[in-house]
Amino acid sequence: MTVYKTPEKEFNFLLNEVFDYASLAQLPGFEDASPEMVASVLPEAAKFFEQIVAPTNQPSDQQGSKLVDGKVKIPDALEGVYPQLVEAGWTALSGDAEYGGAGFPNVVGLAVQEMLQSSNLGFSLMPMLTQGVVHALDLYGSDEQKQTYLSHLITGHWSGTMNLTEPQAGTDLGAVQTKAVRNGDTYLISGQKIYITWGDQEITENVIHLVLARTPDAPEGVKGISMFIVPKYLVNADGSIAERNDVKPVNVEHKLGIHSSPTCTMMFGEAGGATGYLVGEEGKGLVYMFAMMNAARLAVGHQGVAVSERAYQQAVWYARERVQGAVQGVDGRAAIIHHADVRRMLMQMRAMTEAGRALSFKAIFEEDRSFNHPDEAVRAASAKAVELLTPLVKGWCTEMAMETTSLGIQVHGGMGFVEETGAAQFMRDARILPIYEGTNGIQALDFIGRKTLRDAGQGMTALAAEIQADLAEIGQHSELHDLTAAVAEALSQCQQGAEYVFGHPQEAGGIAYNYMMLVGNSVCAWLLAKSAAAAQTALNAGSSDRFYRQKVATARFFVQQVLPRNGAYLAAIKSGQDGIMALTEEDFEVA
Repeated sequence: MTVYKTPEKEFNFLLNEVFDYASLAQLPGFEDASPEMVASVLPEAAKFFEQIVAPTNQPSDQQGSKLVDGKVKIPDALEGVYPQLVEAGWTALSGDAEYGGAGFPNVVGLAVQEMLQSSNLGFSLMPMLTQGVVHALDLYGSDEQKQTYLSHLITGHWSGTMNLTEPQAGTDLGAVQTKAVRNGDTYLISGQKIYITWGDQEITENVIHLVLARTPDAPEGVKGISMFIVPKYLVNADGSIAERNDVKPVNVEHKLGIHSSPTCTMMFGEAGGATGYLVGEEGKGLVYMFAMMNAARLAVGHQGVAVSERAYQQAVWYARERVQGAVQGVDGRAAIIHHADVRRMLMQMRAMTEAGRALSFKAIFEEDRSFNHPDEAVRAASAKAVELLTPLVKGWCTEMAMETTSLGIQVHGGMGFVEETGAAQFMRDARILPIYEGTNGIQALDFIGRKTLRDAGQGMTALAAEIQADLAEIGQHSELHDLTAAVAEALSQCQQGAEYVFGHPQEAGGIAYNYMMLVGNSVCAWLLAKSAAAAQTALNAGSSDRFYRQKVATARFFVQQVLPRNGAYLAAIKSGQDGIMALTEEDFEVA
């Protein structure tokens, strides 16, 4: 089985040659995170994740996490790994320096996050959700709550979870029934939450749960939901650990994939009520939780990139090792990488992975600017860009991951269908990504509804203007005219799709998915063309580094072999939803 190698060169290329990291490093708060500092940090991260975490992926999947005598038992392969992660400082890289973080931009943290996710996707979920808790408390927590929790969470000594789902309340969070009864300055929390990722474990000193619950006099629906901090262990005034709170795991789910991640059923208040602390105001819990949710959606989108990268690397390794058949121009029996159809699959895996990575980096680069740029107008524009791109990152990248990891199995042939090679694990792990943190159907509805119809297309108009400006610049490279023409056509298709959306808003539910994929495909083509232009600039300047030639070739493959899907997406949009809704509920019964 292949050894994972972090794509450091790709990270540096995106940061420095495509998205102008140097300008980001000059923003207030990022002065100590210079390009030179980043260049020294990424190789150290690569060593850690390649040598320490990546070897745990397959054995931790095979053993999985379990509930033993009321405690969560993580796989043996992960024992001792998390403390090394904390000691090395990788959990704190993008954290606020005021609370013990290193203060790097989130886009640098994204590169390190990908290394962790590729190394072991299930294991990566604990630090990912902890970062989401940090984000929510940083925005909405009181000063006292920030002082109590943030430093421990940012440094990784405590972990965090997000508790939304209940047996009767999945996407419909207005149906949440967990109770919160005032008890002096605190609340007593009681109820059950399901599908809680890393809901409990014994490897951090504490677990901080953010819990959605309803007070007794709260109105029905989402306006009655509040958010509470419920720590596994209560915390003394001096920050030390106190007694165990009334919260515990009662089950660890048996899942298709991400076996190393304990997905728990959590019981709150079985012995009278778990002590909880209100975040912000009563009735605004869903607003607060969505801060965490949106951060998680961006992270999940990049999980799709990360698992695709790992699947691609293994497929390339296998295709170079596996000898089968004859190919013209190759003496004797040929490695299957010489077969055209295998090459097609590898190129598709590579192109879609690089496209998703560019899309994700773009979103996080804008997020950093939205928080740190001194110009209020720039901050506002970047914030709008992040809002628009979030459902694309989550939706497109995770759809791509299912396709890419499936192709990885296909490259292996029959050997991909057995667990010993490890190829199947990537597909099993990837299958959760379009589901959790808001299904991709929800992402599509968000994109077509909130991000297109509700703002009268302003976000899409701004995005189109940015693409047009880049196309003019890319077009200065005569070698890339085929790319600019393809992206211009894709932009036209997006505009046609938007026109249909605005003309038929009542059909939004049926056409949302294809509209999201049409725009996602087109934005990815633009970003790959932008990357190709940066590479072409280096080639024209005399570089002989084949990396740049590869970037141009990969972008060209995408516009030739993947971008043509836009025609089908657009045709499906224009066909409306009559065919989707043609049958009645009874018609789906077997005749």
